[in-house]
Amino acid sequence: MPMTSRERVLTAFAHEEPDRVPAWCGSSDEFWAKAKAALGLDDEPLRQFFGDDFRRVRATYAGPDFPITHERATYRTVFGIEREGLGYGQPIAHPLADASLDTIHAYPWPDPKWTDASGVRDAARAWNGEYAILGGDWSPFWHDAIDLMGMESLMTRMYEDPESVDAVLSHIVDYYYASSERVFEAAAAAIDIFFFGNDLGTQHGPLVGEFLYRRFLEPHLERMADLGHRYGLKVMMHCCGGVAELVPMFIDAGIDAIHAVQPSCLGMDLRALKVRYGDKMVFNGAIDSHRVLIDGTPEYVRESTREVLEIMKPNGGYIAGASHDTILEETPVENVVAMFDAIREFGAYA
Repeated sequence: MPMTSRERVLTAFAHEEPDRVPAWCGSSDEFWAKAKAALGLDDEPLRQFFGDDFRRVRATYAGPDFPITHERATYRTVFGIEREGLGYGQPIAHPLADASLDTIHAYPWPDPKWTDASGVRDAARAWNGEYAILGGDWSPFWHDAIDLMGMESLMTRMYEDPESVDAVLSHIVDYYYASSERVFEAAAAAIDIFFFGNDLGTQHGPLVGEFLYRRFLEPHLERMADLGHRYGLKVMMHCCGGVAELVPMFIDAGIDAIHAVQPSCLGMDLRALKVRYGDKMVFNGAIDSHRVLIDGTPEYVRESTREVLEIMKPNGGYIAGASHDTILEETPVENVVAMFDAIREFGAYA
């Protein structure tokens, strides 16, 4: 008898084999609109057509309506960073690049009470236990630290003024921790997975080595993982790039799953990852978004998906999907259909 999506996902998280490999569909708004138009389907029918085993619930923002002040800005983060460009854009300025410790502490940090979780429980229960429910604040504390301090200043001050970096990261994570805590207090019983994201890799390896990771990032990842586990949730972190060297440290921090595994990056050999860490870490993704999904043909996508499944699916602990957090607009719809068809075709365990 087929499992529900929720049963399928939680079995994979237990490193056991479900009826088939769970499927994940993360999409950019642009691709989603294109796929809806091409396939003649609305949002929920499209998720079902692709076979997405997950649904996500979010709190709403209930804080002050801060005006955007820069003429080029298209977006403002909760930390007061105005950004320009496509999507979320790039920061226009880094207000804490040269800030003293006193200035950092005096910065107008956001209030977690701006997170309104009152509707999260009902939104999650509307799925009637059918799907694996993702919840919690996205919590990209590493990205926000870069926005506030600038990459060069942040990296330099890790060595020259570590207390300032500690202060910035602590203020950011305090906000996200309390924001997610509000969500879990209201709705943890209806949520399965705490999903948050911090990109720590590049095409050529991690942005930080073991020393800087252990010193500045691991304590905060441990704190976030402990929060999710305290409410009985699995913990999955989105982390792009070549982070193979950090995977055992993610495991040490209590992270249960990593999304979205990028095999095109240095060190991200799927066989090695599965052999070394497959019994401790759930891998989500691994079907190459660029050379396969964007540049390939449907036939090539089908064969590549089959090859990934052969490597990653044994003994559970794998969720199949694209190796990018969101499928990009330039991805052919027929290739994405071919990927999800292949997941169904080759992902069965019996």
